[in-house]
Amino acid sequence: MTLRPTRRVLLAASLLPAPALAQAPWPTRPVRIVVPFGTGGGTDITTRLLAPKLADILGQPVVIENRPGAGGVVGTDYVAKQPPNGEVFVLSTLSPIALARGLPSPVPFDARRDLVAIAPTVFVPIALAITTRNFAPRTATEFVAALRAAPGRFQYGSSGIGTSGHIASATFCIRTNTQAVHVPYRGGGQVFTALTAGEIQFCSDIPSLLKGMHEGGQARVVFVATDRRSSLLPDVPTAAEAGIPDYKAYSWYGFFAPAGTPEAIVARMAAATDLALADPAIAGRFEDMGTPAMRGYTPARFAQYVREEIDYWEPEVRALGIRAE
Repeated sequence: MTLRPTRRVLLAASLLPAPALAQAPWPTRPVRIVVPFGTGGGTDITTRLLAPKLADILGQPVVIENRPGAGGVVGTDYVAKQPPNGEVFVLSTLSPIALARGLPSPVPFDARRDLVAIAPTVFVPIALAITTRNFAPRTATEFVAALRAAPGRFQYGSSGIGTSGHIASATFCIRTNTQAVHVPYRGGGQVFTALTAGEIQFCSDIPSLLKGMHEGGQARVVFVATDRRSSLLPDVPTAAEAGIPDYKAYSWYGFFAPAGTPEAIVARMAAATDLALADPAIAGRFEDMGTPAMRGYTPARFAQYVREEIDYWEPEVRALGIRAE
């Protein structure tokens, strides 16, 4: 199964027009940003890195509110149903926006109808890690052989049904003609605890979050699902180098607001986001995390990107045949 070409997420060089940052009546109250996942995960870290700079730019406090559940659907749906007054946004991801639409359970919102796209923040590569606790494989080839020798015996974890980690691992099994059992958790921290304890045998997640376990020997990253090796894990091969060609997996994080939010507010929040991403300290942190900033997107361009992601991923996920769990 071939995933989206990386050229679709190349970082833009153009910037948003300066007038969007001109003095405006909004905001006059604190701005709430909902994170639809638990604390300590990639979306939470990203939001907390951006929030102080956004507060400086907008001239109002930025309050972060974690509303996890259903792979990001709960928090994203909450924002979709709020008044479109510019007081609440969500840093959502590929998972609830597009991937969840291909699952058996209906998604209670449509991002194209119920949300307005503001701006993306970072592109998120995915890697696959296996446990080292009572598990012999050391390479992707050995791992695939172990899975094929015991169909359905081993388990993989994710932070929820329909999340990027879930879909990446499920796609890996289809791509390698193997079988494993999915175990959903409420957050990445629980997944990593289960992985290092040997309760699950593998998971797919962000290289920066897997790096410590890999270097400490509690888990082993066997490949990164990108065209080039990760600078965070230079010893880890790409999926193609590991013998799994034409397999890529990724996510992205982006700001959305309730549909009907005034265009002036949308433009100002988008411009503020782009300006925050341009801050060298923030950009450097994201580079260190292996999640590069996605700059230069107007709201219209991001909305088109989101539509394309939904059009691609909804049938792709449906084709995996994932059952309700």
